[in-house]
Amino acid sequence: MANVKVKLVRSLIGSKKDQIATAYALGLRKIGDEATQPNNPQTQGKIKKISHLIEVTEA
Repeated sequence: MANVKVKLVRSLIGSKKDQIATAYALGLRKIGDEATQPNNPQTQGKIKKISHLIEVTEA
């Protein structure tokens, strides 16, 4: 299965608690953090929830 690389590009300050928890679940804590995640429906749901805070590329 393919992987996706997720990078946090906007601050989590001022975000809702569930959005912050989603970013942490993806392994993103600070601006500039990158994480590689499997490309599956669970990850796609997390990406959709915080799409305004991250950049996604194919890994």
